[in-house]
Amino acid sequence: MGTRRRGAELEQAILHAAAEELRESGYPGMTMDRVAARAGTNKNAIYRRWPQRAALGIAAYRHLSDAAMPDPDTGTLRGDALDMLRRANETWSSPYGVILRSLLAAAADEPELLTLMREGSGADTMDRAWLAMIERAAARGEAPAAAAHPRVAATPMMLLRAEYAMRGVPSVPDEVLVDIVDEIFLPLVRGRA
Repeated sequence: MGTRRRGAELEQAILHAAAEELRESGYPGMTMDRVAARAGTNKNAIYRRWPQRAALGIAAYRHLSDAAMPDPDTGTLRGDALDMLRRANETWSSPYGVILRSLLAAAADEPELLTLMREGSGADTMDRAWLAMIERAAARGEAPAAAAHPRVAATPMMLLRAEYAMRGVPSVPDEVLVDIVDEIFLPLVRGRA
């Protein structure tokens, strides 16, 4: 008979199981029963940590997306920004993007899902990565220190999301990514004195 898991070990097993369910079935197919069976625990252990399926779905998606978070360091702000946008664009057509789109689609029927996605979302992690990128550029003398501002850091991803929404497809042409960086992001960063 195996040792009973507790604390962080059990939470990681549950998150891993939920992430696998999301990958295989999307959010609509992820059930607490299936997650519990896959994690080798009971539903009560899950509900103590995540009181609703939406909360577990978001936590599992974050678990997946944090592991896949890029941290480019090409040596130039332009190179880093293009790399980050290209990776984000690729992600939207990957299994991670499929999962995120299934969560967003489910938010129409489960308003608490959208609220949970906004609170401490993966966007925070992405914004921190963009801030770190700008701070590295400032340390190299490539950008003013004042450019390391949360709204400046969020701008490229907000523009990319707007492109997804306008086009209705999970992939944006590379020339649009180059425009976002060259025509909007870099002038915005350099203009922050």
